[in-house]
Amino acid sequence: SGFPTTGASILTDIESHSHGALFWRSMTHWLGGMGIVLLALAILPLLGVGGMQLFRAEVPGPVAERLTPRIRETAKILWMVYMLLTALETAALMLAGMSLFDAVCHSFATMATGGFSNHNRSVGGYGNPAVDWIIIVFMFLAGANFTLHYLALKGKWRVYIKDEEFRFYGVIIMISTAMIVAVLIPLNYYPHWSEAIRPALFQVVSIITTTGFGTDDYLLWPPLAHALLLVLMGVGGCAGSTGGGIKVMRALILLKHAKLELKKMLHPRGVFTLWFNNRAISNSLQTNVLGFFLLYMMVYVGGVLILTMGGRDLVTAVGATAATLGNIGPGLGLVGPASNYSELLDWEKWLLVVFMITGRLELFTVLVLFLPGAW
Repeated sequence: SGFPTTGASILTDIESHSHGALFWRSMTHWLGGMGIVLLALAILPLLGVGGMQLFRAEVPGPVAERLTPRIRETAKILWMVYMLLTALETAALMLAGMSLFDAVCHSFATMATGGFSNHNRSVGGYGNPAVDWIIIVFMFLAGANFTLHYLALKGKWRVYIKDEEFRFYGVIIMISTAMIVAVLIPLNYYPHWSEAIRPALFQVVSIITTTGFGTDDYLLWPPLAHALLLVLMGVGGCAGSTGGGIKVMRALILLKHAKLELKKMLHPRGVFTLWFNNRAISNSLQTNVLGFFLLYMMVYVGGVLILTMGGRDLVTAVGATAATLGNIGPGLGLVGPASNYSELLDWEKWLLVVFMITGRLELFTVLVLFLPGAW
């Protein structure tokens, strides 16, 4: 749960553990966060599954804007950006009133989109709006493509606006937050809309970036909020981020592909090209995205079926599978934000451990091991 940056805890009293144990939990997140990104960068292109294309997310501009042709240099640059953002969040949290120890641990968990907190009630246990807003900002940055952060630090701030994936990422967050606020206010979950924005935005950003921090028990919210958060669990962060899930870029390519198929029905003899960031997406990358989505859904449905066949209720099975395969942490039902995975049976925990590793290594890296040709 630590190294795959899932944050699915089985500890019932987190605050009773030593600083050494709590620091180690957060450190596993921090190492696993950027470590997995670099592993994907190094391994996926060797497997021929479009890893490099997904990682760079086709940053707009000439080919010269690529980070570096060498993985070692790329790793150095990404780690520098990663450490800088971690240091900035630590300083901001300390200014907001957190102790140095808590600030470091939460920064590690935030930038890795992990979700381990030093408080039994997660971030909500601090009851500090400033802390919530700071973590929202850095979760959002951690869920974006780190290539964009690097280019922005070089003074190319317009890359955020130009990048199609980043824009879609922002739109998803805004629409989801607005929808949740719209269902919370009429039912009087919060006295005023201004008080509903922060918890709604926090949970939306926390779930889509697959961080898994919590300030409120969203299981007490209306069913529409549960459905939206479940969808966000599948979408995940941007390509080249520390987030898990299917990735925003793949989701956007799938939507564009579906739109293209509808156009082909209207114009059977037409020739259409799928564009992303003003560049044509190759057929091989489209096939890769479709294959990944199919495999992801097959593993997801298979996990739900296995858990329900073992006697687990459907809501918990759906939530636990989505939360571990997408590396989120808190799910639905018995594994919601106000509880943890301690009550699950041993075999269920082992199954979810497999999902955490498989989801973090982007399915292909794990499933290719089952092909005789890879032996």
